[in-house]
Amino acid sequence: MKLVGIVGSNSNHSYNRMLLQYIQTRYADRFELELLEIKDVPMFNVSQDQSNHPTLLYLNQAIKEADGVVIATPEHLYTIPTALKSTLEWLSYRLRPFLNKPVYVIGASYQDQGTSTAQLHLRQIMQAPGLNAYVLPGNEFLLGLAQEKFDQKGELIDAKSIELLDQGLAKFLRFVQIIKAIEVDEGRLAAILEEVEDPSAGDE
Repeated sequence: MKLVGIVGSNSNHSYNRMLLQYIQTRYADRFELELLEIKDVPMFNVSQDQSNHPTLLYLNQAIKEADGVVIATPEHLYTIPTALKSTLEWLSYRLRPFLNKPVYVIGASYQDQGTSTAQLHLRQIMQAPGLNAYVLPGNEFLLGLAQEKFDQKGELIDAKSIELLDQGLAKFLRFVQIIKAIEVDEGRLAAILEEVEDPSAGDE
């Protein structure tokens, strides 16, 4: 299975990047995870369409080709960072790679409450017109006090957090499989309906 992980920060040092890197290593035998950076994405501006910016085009293609997306978001002023919001606005504007794409929202924060409010906002955003993603319901992964949860090698050392991450990712992988199965069934149904509606179908 191929997943992509979006680092929801443009900071050089990010615990959300560390979290995705940890996932990339720990679960390497279960799925491939490519990390996607948003550092070079321009600020969203409708009057200056930059949908063809190289970074946006790469993000668009990587997301489209992935089976699912993990977004790791910080929390700034009770919401997601401006850089992440701007990236999602660009991707919803013309490119739209998130259509019917399974998404798992996670996050790490310096504060003990984790990124609970930012994750709530992000879940709402991902279901907006132009994005229309399938967000895994429930299964919040809120890594609070992240500076205390990683060792110097970037390994997650908090046993409870690891357990919750294991559970959440297992459910997300199942969620991805379910979405894929539904899409296959819808494709079969569409083909059957097309055949039924076409009076010439089956004629020799």
